[in-house]
Amino acid sequence: MVSDTITIPKTQKAQLTCKFGLETELTEIPVPEPKDDELLLHLLYSGVCHSDVSIMKNAIPMPMPLTLPFAAGHEGAGIVVKIGKEVTGFKEGDRVGVTVVNRSCQTCEYCKRTGAEAFCDTPTHLTTGKWGTFQEYITVSALYAHKIPDGVDLAKAAPTQCAGWTIYRALKETNTRPGQFVAINGAGGGLGSFGLQFAKAMGLRAIAIDFGQAKHDHCLRQGAEFFIDAQTQNVVEEMLKVTNGCGPHGVINVAPSAKPLEDALLYVRKTGTIVIIGLPDDAKFTLDTNLMVFKGVTIKGNLLGSREDLDEVLQFMARGLIDIPIEIMGLSELPNAIKRLDNCQVNGRIVLDTSK
Repeated sequence: MVSDTITIPKTQKAQLTCKFGLETELTEIPVPEPKDDELLLHLLYSGVCHSDVSIMKNAIPMPMPLTLPFAAGHEGAGIVVKIGKEVTGFKEGDRVGVTVVNRSCQTCEYCKRTGAEAFCDTPTHLTTGKWGTFQEYITVSALYAHKIPDGVDLAKAAPTQCAGWTIYRALKETNTRPGQFVAINGAGGGLGSFGLQFAKAMGLRAIAIDFGQAKHDHCLRQGAEFFIDAQTQNVVEEMLKVTNGCGPHGVINVAPSAKPLEDALLYVRKTGTIVIIGLPDDAKFTLDTNLMVFKGVTIKGNLLGSREDLDEVLQFMARGLIDIPIEIMGLSELPNAIKRLDNCQVNGRIVLDTSK
């Protein structure tokens, strides 16, 4: 259903990946029609995630093969403009967030287990469903549409739909408690910025690892208690120094490379936990099993979070406890944004304004 007061165009702008790599084409495509259980959103903003870089390169495994052309992007925020006839609980004008998970079966063991829906046996992800958030309009399953609280800036809400959601769950997975140390590798980007702010809000002592003066200043502004420069300092030595020789209780690896993971096993505290959410291009790292056993270390991967986690993330923002730094660029500027992200030249998160 659509009201008489809302005008929906026949076509829209989209940035399409037509061949694997970092190039996109700004193209006119049809505005989709929502199915009975879907919403049609006018997307106003889309975050740009490093996973988009990997997806566009076809460098990471996806639940279903990617089919060219497609629109990448999986962090969206917009307004409901049309509602499928079976949808309840939404109205036109609602402010809604869009995540990478568009559907899950709701019947497999992972969907039934709290917090494990991201591992559904038969999911539908936005990009593998062809059309992600690098466009002006999108259809989404009402089940995975998240209402954004009043007062939360839609531009800043967009990155919560992946970056904020994922790092928040990763912090939970470290099992750290207030007053304990948590280290974040690659802390200067979007996930890391969220992570530092969440860590502070949760009473954790955050240690940021990145490189350069700009990242140093940025991470301290986000709530890091310490900053270690991975280019000019010995990360293992410095980490032990700032944690009284014992190492952090938890480590989250956001960095898209293998060495930070190998270093983490050297400095993590005995019985500590390392959570991997970054996706290295080579997808492999060397594991010292002796260290893992004799230190009693837990190493785990984390993919997104539960719908409950995302609701909690949005409540942190609504209460003013999280204020993610963003840089707004136009949808037409996506190629430049992707190249900067691929070269680690972004502090915080780039968010695309789809009207530009």
